[in-house]
Amino acid sequence: MSRVPGWLGRLGAGLTEVSERLDERRAEVEKETEPEPAAPVAVADEAPPAPRPAPTTGPRPDPAEAVPWGVRVAAEAGWRLLVLAGTVWVLMRVISAVQLVVFAFVIALLITALLQPTVARLRRYGVPRGPATAMTAILGFVIMGLMGWFVTWQVMENIDSLSNQIQSGIDDLRNWLLKSPFHVTDKQINQIAKNLREAIGANADQITSAGLEGVQVIVEALTGILLVFFSTLFLLYDGERIWQWFLKLVPAAARPGVAGAGPRAWRTLTAYVRGTVLVALIDAIFIGMGIYFLDVPMAVPLAVFIFLFSFIPLVGAVASGALAVIVALVTQGVFTAVMTLIVVLAVQQIEGHVLQPFILGRAVRVHPLAVVLTVAAGGMVAGIGGAVVAVPLVAVTNTVVGYLRQYSLEMQSRQTSAAAEETAAEPHAEDPAHQG
Repeated sequence: MSRVPGWLGRLGAGLTEVSERLDERRAEVEKETEPEPAAPVAVADEAPPAPRPAPTTGPRPDPAEAVPWGVRVAAEAGWRLLVLAGTVWVLMRVISAVQLVVFAFVIALLITALLQPTVARLRRYGVPRGPATAMTAILGFVIMGLMGWFVTWQVMENIDSLSNQIQSGIDDLRNWLLKSPFHVTDKQINQIAKNLREAIGANADQITSAGLEGVQVIVEALTGILLVFFSTLFLLYDGERIWQWFLKLVPAAARPGVAGAGPRAWRTLTAYVRGTVLVALIDAIFIGMGIYFLDVPMAVPLAVFIFLFSFIPLVGAVASGALAVIVALVTQGVFTAVMTLIVVLAVQQIEGHVLQPFILGRAVRVHPLAVVLTVAAGGMVAGIGGAVVAVPLVAVTNTVVGYLRQYSLEMQSRQTSAAAEETAAEPHAEDPAHQG
């Protein structure tokens, strides 16, 4: 027999043995990794195992948290600003609808701030409240009426001589331009005069319509004067009760702060009005004396105009000074106009750097940039009346906001101190050694 079949048999037996060992090893590994079966639960009908949920990538974040912090802050501030802007817009629409009433009341407040110290002084002398109020109000309005009548009378008395002086001044100015180094010709001057006449003729309809509307303006002015008069009377007589009634409309939580801010705002307004009147009177006296000694026509009416225009900060002083310089130029010539300009600038510089800081003080001090922007905004919104009341409104608002901010900080400090005292007192109350 051959030896090959025996060799093949041993090889096959070896492979079979290796295969059996590999199967045993695989069974041991599977047994070690397989979890222990749970104890069987006796149920009537065994439910099929629930399907395993699909794997997820984790919970999604809140959409608000996904927005960057700066964007969220800008959005919060933005919608609040939109609400405030809408509120201001609605308020301005309401004010424009009753503009005459609002201006009359504001002017009455200014006049009351000017006259109220006189009423208080009469009350200290033993005069009853009613007669003191009537005497002060009537005397104040009589003085203002006499000032207006005096200005009108002076203008009507000097209008003829002023027109002749203006015509003579224009002729002198024309001759000076012809001889000046600017090389102005007579033809150019005639062309300018022709253009002015044509402009006046082209706008004749508008001028006529403005004259027709003057009747309505007069009626509104008389209505406003009556409103100012009666509002001033009631504010002088019963201002304290009106303020107490207003406080009842304020929410209870904000009432203490508003009650403290009101008297401070009134003191600021009183100081502003009295200081402005004093500064305007000094301007009118010194500038009026200067133009009087320079033989400028209608020096007294011009001084009254300077006094009235001084109630419009910065802009009023410039306008009244320019009016005095123009009158001096067309009536007395270039030299007198230059001297008038020097007088106006000198008085206004003394006013701006000495009188206003000394008389008005820090309580009503407003930055010049804020004054310019406020007067411009007030003039654009409500004309001359808006320019007059803009600066005192800003001064009062500045006082109120500053007081409310300080009041809020004081309240927070008191609450923090009270909480700290309560926290410090709690251990002593619970400690048995401190009881009995």
